[in-house]
Amino acid sequence: MNLPIRAIGIATTLLWVFLIAFFASAVYSLKDLRFDIGEPHLSVSDGEAFVYIPICVDNKGSYNLSAFNLSTSVKDANGSTLSESSTFLPVIKSGEKTEFLHNLTFNLEDLLSNGEYYLFNDADLLVTASIGVKIAEAIPVRASTNFSLPWGAPFYNFELGEPSIENFNLTHINLIVPLGFENHSFFDVQGEIKVRMYDVSGALIGEGETTVNVPQHSFYTGHVSFCIEAEKMPSNGFFEVYFTTAPIIYGPMVVPYG
Repeated sequence: MNLPIRAIGIATTLLWVFLIAFFASAVYSLKDLRFDIGEPHLSVSDGEAFVYIPICVDNKGSYNLSAFNLSTSVKDANGSTLSESSTFLPVIKSGEKTEFLHNLTFNLEDLLSNGEYYLFNDADLLVTASIGVKIAEAIPVRASTNFSLPWGAPFYNFELGEPSIENFNLTHINLIVPLGFENHSFFDVQGEIKVRMYDVSGALIGEGETTVNVPQHSFYTGHVSFCIEAEKMPSNGFFEVYFTTAPIIYGPMVVPYG
């Protein structure tokens, strides 16, 4: 009677040794896993920004990887979620290299709902990334990390200069107001900027607009012209600035002068 029991005990021990060796070998094979991230590609359409991240997984280990899942979540400084995305691969076979795109989608209206801050200030967005995979279709492994994603303001350091007189006659004055900013964003800024000029009492004095076409990561300098009645020429007051550019519509931004 003791022989069968001893045989079962030996078999159980051998099974555990095999399982431990198998699990250790499978986990050890992760040292042969190569995970490379390429240069992101960006595009903007219909108020949304799309980020395409090329990823290569080179499985040089001894076991297949299954149920590979990459998940990312992007939040702003207030903790509001701006984008969530996941990529799932059923299997990455041993000895094979797999390439794919992980896509992030940002709704620019949601991002810019904070108003002027993200229009005129650079910031860091918080990204949480996690990877889950099964080694040899049996051992689940999961890892996660946090890192910052820089946000570049499309109208960084936006500035209206002091009005200056270009020319005048007995009834009207032509004013020039310098305008400049830096496009730190990952998209081009194209469209119109309209400026309304008010005196200190809030009465509308005149308005002008300018067309802008500013590539990403470049500077813009220009001006807005006003034709106003000579008798209404104010010494101080404020501007209202309206942005109608792809992909941003915003205004008014109030800028004092004088």
